[in-house]
Amino acid sequence: MLIAVVLPILAGISVWILPFKSRRAMLVYLEAGVILTSLLVLWLLLHQPQNAITVFRFTGNLSVTFRMDGLGAFYAALVAFLWPLAMLYSFEYMKHEHGNEKSFFMFYVITYGITLGVALAENILTMYFFFEMLSLVTVPLVMHTRTREAVKASRIYLYNMLGGAAFAFIGMIFILTYGTSSSFVAGGVLDLERIGGRSNLMLVIYVLCFCGFSVKTAIWPFSGWLPKAGVAPTPVTALLHAVAVVNTGAFAAMRVTYYSFGTDAVKGTWAQAVVMILVIITIVYGCSRALKETHLKRRLAWSTVSNLSYMLFGVVLMSPLGLLGAVAHMLFHSVMKICSFFCAGAVMYQTGRNYVHELDGLGRKMPKVFGIFTVSALALMGVPGLCGFVSKWYLAEAAVESENVLAYVGVAALLVSALLTAIYMLTIVVRAYFPGKDFDESSVSDAKDPNWMMLAPLFVFAILMFCFGFGAEKVISVLNMALSR
Repeated sequence: MLIAVVLPILAGISVWILPFKSRRAMLVYLEAGVILTSLLVLWLLLHQPQNAITVFRFTGNLSVTFRMDGLGAFYAALVAFLWPLAMLYSFEYMKHEHGNEKSFFMFYVITYGITLGVALAENILTMYFFFEMLSLVTVPLVMHTRTREAVKASRIYLYNMLGGAAFAFIGMIFILTYGTSSSFVAGGVLDLERIGGRSNLMLVIYVLCFCGFSVKTAIWPFSGWLPKAGVAPTPVTALLHAVAVVNTGAFAAMRVTYYSFGTDAVKGTWAQAVVMILVIITIVYGCSRALKETHLKRRLAWSTVSNLSYMLFGVVLMSPLGLLGAVAHMLFHSVMKICSFFCAGAVMYQTGRNYVHELDGLGRKMPKVFGIFTVSALALMGVPGLCGFVSKWYLAEAAVESENVLAYVGVAALLVSALLTAIYMLTIVVRAYFPGKDFDESSVSDAKDPNWMMLAPLFVFAILMFCFGFGAEKVISVLNMALSR
């Protein structure tokens, strides 16, 4: 486990040091390092070690320790699968970034190792440590272009991440003080007898901790940083919005709710109501902003804001079925959204067009990209047969099963979100394929699909959306088995 975390960090650092003879040699080195790391994760999944590995002990129960339980194994597997495909896509996309390419790939690969550190963390201190490191190493990626807009976006991103971490830190201290252990244990670790009459204080701390970790998922009112971060290159925005940063926030929210505070201590209290209201507001707010947005990547970013709170909605239902729905949506949304972002990046890379109204007629000139984008759009809408429908169904089922009035409001929010998603995603598809009678075909005469390095990941994601949709029963069974470990 330690090797899997350290290897990509060292590989990223060495990119800046090693004197590569050519760009091709550097790319081969990078892809080899990422694939080797993913193979190590695969080995860990097949030979799931039972013992924890302590790297460093501060004092008492304060240590940096790794362990692979069911939830951690799921997140590590998701990251390990997506990262090599994201790297391959980035090789073509970053061709034009001659001066800063080494810096980009250095931080891009280091982020892989740190994300695995979050996934494999055995206790809340280890998770918090890597959670903070993730914020710091992704700032240079957001700021990569060094434009005034990118620098401003990176500052906003950093301020939000540090502010969220401060609230999360309060929760961590509370768990270390009133918990029987710092480790993640299903059902929670709080000693309710020691808390005594301070139950309201505990609930306040839970809300602060949940919101602190959820800043990375762009929960309202901390949603603005995510669309602004879209100024970064597409491989970075896909990384931020579909793989590492945002999913890490949802993963951390699952950990503190189900494995630290415990659902028995929070379920049915005013604290559950508060976090559920924030999540429901975010679901509707995100898709409403996406409907209004005309910039392609920012539209997808606001869509991400909404979909991330689908996961948080499952978390705050505080039931086994809710957690299953949240984990399922994390898996399916990662595939759907990284696919749609990569399609948007391919369009921008090939044509230089950034806005929805500039996409007229491109569907015929870039049939592979827009065909796959259409699949991702239908999946995000929740069309039956594709993976997006499955996770939404489980979330709605968990909400109805909870018999919580606010959960019923959440189901209504999911339905509203599905309608608005259909509008803002299909608008792009319709414009691309049906530009209108007066459309000038010569305006898109130079547009064409990108090369295989960009297309290969897109085809993989499109196939997975169908496989996850039609093979939903098996996928859910595997996820359920993982969560029960």
